[in-house]
Amino acid sequence: MTRVLIDVNLVLDVLLDRRPHVASASAVWAAIEEGRAEGLLSAHAVTTIHYLNAKAVAPRMARETTEALLSVFGVATVDGSVIRAANALGWPIFEDAVTAAAAQRAKCAAIITRDTRDFAGSPVRVLAPVEAAAWLGLRLEAS
Repeated sequence: MTRVLIDVNLVLDVLLDRRPHVASASAVWAAIEEGRAEGLLSAHAVTTIHYLNAKAVAPRMARETTEALLSVFGVATVDGSVIRAANALGWPIFEDAVTAAAAQRAKCAAIITRDTRDFAGSPVRVLAPVEAAAWLGLRLEAS
């Protein structure tokens, strides 16, 4: 099964119903739920999403959302070797470098993100959600 790492922005597009991005993000998410691909979040993405969610809703609701995410997505390890690999990339946005290094460590076939330019030089293929939907053989509904 194809393993993909999902960037924070794709998850937030779905959770926050951010238009026009929610359609392609939801299609990718649904493909993961249906078992067409194995979706991972980097460990630091889980903490970022929980933090942002806890600021917007009650802590209990944030924990429930985190638990729901973990029922759909696996977690890509972020440890010292991933951090060192990210640092060696020398990217201006360290969070993206950590995401790329975590995806490489987890043997992902692709990183799915709306911020593809921030991943220039990634050791793992980078796809925008619309590209990922096509790559996974999905049809997007016209919005």
